[in-house]
This record gives sequence, C-alpha cells and structure tokens, in this order.
Amino acid sequence: MMRSLFSAISGLRAHQTWMDVIGNNISNVNTTGFKVGRVRFTDILSQLVRGASGPQEGRGGINPLQIGLGAVTGAVDTIHTQGALQLTGKPSDLAIQGDGFFIVSDGAQTLYTRDGAFDIGSDLRLVNSSTGFYVLGWQADADGNVDPAGPVGPITIPIGQQLDAVASTRITVQGNLDANSAPGDQVVAKVGVIDSLGFRHELYIVFQNSGPNAWNYTVQEDDPRTSATEDDPALSVSGGGTGSLAFDVNGNLDPAASTINTLTLALTNGADNMTITPDFTTLTQLKSMSTANAAANGAPAGSLTAFTVSQTGEVLGIYSNGTTKVIGQVALALFTNPGGLMKVGSNSYQSTVNSGEPIVGTPGSGGRGVVASGYLEMANVDLAQEFTNMIMAQRGFQANSRVITTSDEILQELVNLRR
Repeated sequence: MMRSLFSAISGLRAHQTWMDVIGNNISNVNTTGFKVGRVRFTDILSQLVRGASGPQEGRGGINPLQIGLGAVTGAVDTIHTQGALQLTGKPSDLAIQGDGFFIVSDGAQTLYTRDGAFDIGSDLRLVNSSTGFYVLGWQADADGNVDPAGPVGPITIPIGQQLDAVASTRITVQGNLDANSAPGDQVVAKVGVIDSLGFRHELYIVFQNSGPNAWNYTVQEDDPRTSATEDDPALSVSGGGTGSLAFDVNGNLDPAASTINTLTLALTNGADNMTITPDFTTLTQLKSMSTANAAANGAPAGSLTAFTVSQTGEVLGIYSNGTTKVIGQVALALFTNPGGLMKVGSNSYQSTVNSGEPIVGTPGSGGRGVVASGYLEMANVDLAQEFTNMIMAQRGFQANSRVITTSDEILQELVNLRR
C-alpha cells in the first residue's frame, strides 16, 4: 500500500516539473531567440517480486513479476528548431537562418546566443546592449580583407571614420560604335576621373571612324562638340592620349590588331600625376546606334555614415562618397550536439563536455546558416502545443492525486478492521 503512495508522489513531482517547463516556455513566448524546452519522463527502478523462469518439460516459462516505484524526470531537452524572423529594419539586428550561434564575450568568458539584438556601443564596437558582451568576429584590414583563420575578437564599426580619396587607375569603355559610320564620323564619351586629393576631372574620349572595322581614339580635356573651351587648368594629357581600335567580323574588339596606350595625366593642383589604363574589351562595333560610354574607378574622400551586414556575415561600411567597403566579419559557432549546451540566462548558452567544442567559421559555410540583417529570430514556442501539454500535465497531476486519496481511503479501511 505504501508503494502506491510513493509512486503517486513521484508522479506529482514529475508532472509539477512538466508544468514548470511549460510555464517557462509560455513566459518566454516573446523572448528573442528562445528555444523551447521539452520534458521526458522515465520510470523508477521496479521492485522484483518474482524472477523469470525458462520453459521446462511440459510447462512453459514464467515472466518476471515486478512492481514499479513511480516516475521521475529523465531529461529536459532544449529543442533547437528555427524560429520565425521578425522584421525590425535596424541594421545591427541580426538573425540566423540555420544552426549556428553568435559568439559573445566580456573578456572573461565566452558565451553563445541566437539573440541578435545588437547595437553599437560608445566605443564603436558591436555589442549586446543588455549584457555588455561584445560580438566576436574578425576585423578587416585597410584593404577590406578578412582572415577567418585568425583568432576572433570584438568587431569595431568606426562610424565617422574618414576614408582617403582613391585615385582613378582604370577607365572602362563599353557600349557600341555604329558599324554604319563613315570615315571621319565621331563619337564622344565623357568620363570623370578622381585624383589623389579627391578632385574630379572631366575627360572626353573621341572615337573617329578610320575605315571598315577601324577607329582611332583620342583622350582630351575639352569637348569637341562645343565651341567653348572646357579645358581643366589643373589637368593635362601628357602621354598615351591616342590609339587605334580594330574590330573583327563579329564586331568584337581585336586586341592584337589594336593599339591601346596607357594614359598619363599631369596635375598642377598638388595631387600626384595619374597613370590610367583604358579598357575597351567590352566595346563592340555593330550596325546599331552608337552608345559608347565610359566609367572610371576611384572615389573622392568620404566618411563612414552607415553599415549593413551581408548574408555571409560581412560588415559592409557605407561611406558618404558612395563607396562600400568590408570593415569586419561576424563569426558563427556550430556544435555537434547543441542540445548539450547549458543555459546561463540572458538568452545565452555555455558549452559543455557533451555539446562538443565550438566549430567557428563564417556564415554560409559548414552548415552554420546565413545572417539576415534587420531581423530578429522569434521564440520557437508553439502556444497551441503548450496549452495542450498544460492540459495533459494537469490531468496527470490530478490522476496521481487521486491515487494518493484512494490509497489513503484504503489505509483508513484497514485501520477500521480492528473495530
């Protein structure tokens, strides 16, 4: 009789634990990156009343006779399924679509989280503002290169940082020259180049038909289509301003038959002289309207005004001069057994011997998932399932309490036998 009491008590405890987990799940239904918990029950060691015996001549075997001693909570699993993404529009808010974890640290300990509600701190580092933990990754060098093989560290986003002017080194000409042009016909393409001080200078590339499939070109400072002089007093073409272009029977440039010279520009405004390589490889000569146009690389000076994060975790700085440059890379960690991670509060996890060591890499590689900037991952709590579980836990608790009541009544009847 006492066994039924103790078994029912263990059932009450187990179902109370289940209610505790359900309550925690529901309370975190709007917690960013929260992962739902699941209870698994196991039975307690059963008392052996009679052992098993095998078949004998003329008689079959007998199964063991055991009486169970109740239930116990075997495990509370963390279910790491994907949560829905919620749009926030804030570029520092990051969500992971996949199995990876953000890596955060305060210098003393390193934790892992799916909560990507990050911000830029007063020290210009990407940080979880609710905990003060820095987001770890790799900082890019001056040329925008990142070394994912190196150690991870805090990511600095230097808002307001000045970017030096980048002088033009290449002019790319594309479009078409009309194959129906007569010798002497001209086509003009305008292009702006940037010097080392960030000043813009206008150049004009004049194409002149010199016969079938043949054109000459001249790079000059004034527009031949106007009578006014538009010379830039600070710039002059000092060499390589002329050349010839030959096209094959399909209208594509024939580099071997063309003469393309490196352009040299002399500057008197204090900037370095410029050496520019023209690129005509995408220019065609077909029977169609002339659409030749040109563009040069280079950029004036600017400052970092905004940033965004790509799907592969690259932190892209957006400068006031229109330049976009990689300034950092967010790292993600992957675990062989994410269910073995230990919750430490503040939406964070700590690795354990059963989770395995973190495998650190870039988003979009190794199954870590990709990053969505301007989104947050919602909790993966299913309220319908939790309410159903609540009913089941309540009924289980109620049934076990009835076992205690009934056992008590039987004990009372046993005591009354003496009357």
